[in-house]
Amino acid sequence: MRILIDINHPAHVHYFRNFYKIMSSEGHEILVVSRNKEIEHKLLDHYGIPFVSRGKGKDGKIGKFIYMLYADWTLWKLARNFRPDIFLNFLHPYPSQVAKLLGKPSLVFSDTEHAKLHHQLTIPFATKIFTPACYRIDLGPKQVRFPSYMELSYLHPNYFTPNPDVLKILGVEKSEKFVIFRFVSWAAAHDFGHTGMSLENKRKAVQLVSSYAKVFISSEKELPSDLEQFRIRIPVHQMHDCISFASLLFGESATMASEAAVLGTHAIFLDNDGRGYTDEEEERFDLVFNFTESAEDQEAAIQKALALLSRFNLKEEGLAKQAKLLREKIDTTTFMIEQVERFA
Repeated sequence: MRILIDINHPAHVHYFRNFYKIMSSEGHEILVVSRNKEIEHKLLDHYGIPFVSRGKGKDGKIGKFIYMLYADWTLWKLARNFRPDIFLNFLHPYPSQVAKLLGKPSLVFSDTEHAKLHHQLTIPFATKIFTPACYRIDLGPKQVRFPSYMELSYLHPNYFTPNPDVLKILGVEKSEKFVIFRFVSWAAAHDFGHTGMSLENKRKAVQLVSSYAKVFISSEKELPSDLEQFRIRIPVHQMHDCISFASLLFGESATMASEAAVLGTHAIFLDNDGRGYTDEEEERFDLVFNFTESAEDQEAAIQKALALLSRFNLKEEGLAKQAKLLREKIDTTTFMIEQVERFA
């Protein structure tokens, strides 16, 4: 089978890298096309996945529309040469639009309910839309729900074992508490209108948490000098090792909150829209704590972080909750392979 995988975000590299490895080893031909948003190309190089670049993309509504035309044209030219039997991607419109033009099936994964524009531009052209079972909305007859999360396509124990060597890079002792803060750029199409945590509260959170644990910040944006000193400096592929050993993750990224949950690390997530999967990870597994971006919730999130960090057995509690989560959820990569092979 000839499969075209399109990558639009660093997380998508992780979603499909084990699929790529397994399917390639079984003789399938795979073309990976990747936007260069942040670190996608570095990750693809690290995992030894050959790819074709389709540029950096653009910000703003007009810029994103212009880029959609460019991306469609680029993918169409590549697909005409590669002749894929099937297109595979996480929710964004370009591959499905080109697949429809070429009369080929398009399989799309999604876990982001409020990405309404991407839904409108993707679903009419896609063959199937696969979502976690906890997805909040009904996408119609093309939707297929599966009992897992996207993060279990790469952080399931079948594929991931945390490497404690990362602690040496961080300068952290095995018994020492540390917290990862994650601040996003809010530049994605589904983030229009969001502001996230105020700079004042970011400073407050870092200052207060610092009295309980060592602090590291991962940020898509530039940081002021007083926060820049906390920026995490590790090889890009080792972030999951850091999350696995962290005492807590605090921030604005739903993906990293869910990564923390499936790794047995408690997470605090701030976003006005939230996600179905972070809701479930709170309600069913008590691993993620969801807050809005309001001033009151920002303060409540900080206080929740301090309360969690004051617990003596926080990490042990997280690992016990993780064991329950893994018993109830499937290996997402295996599910992905099964679905693609139906089109063989």
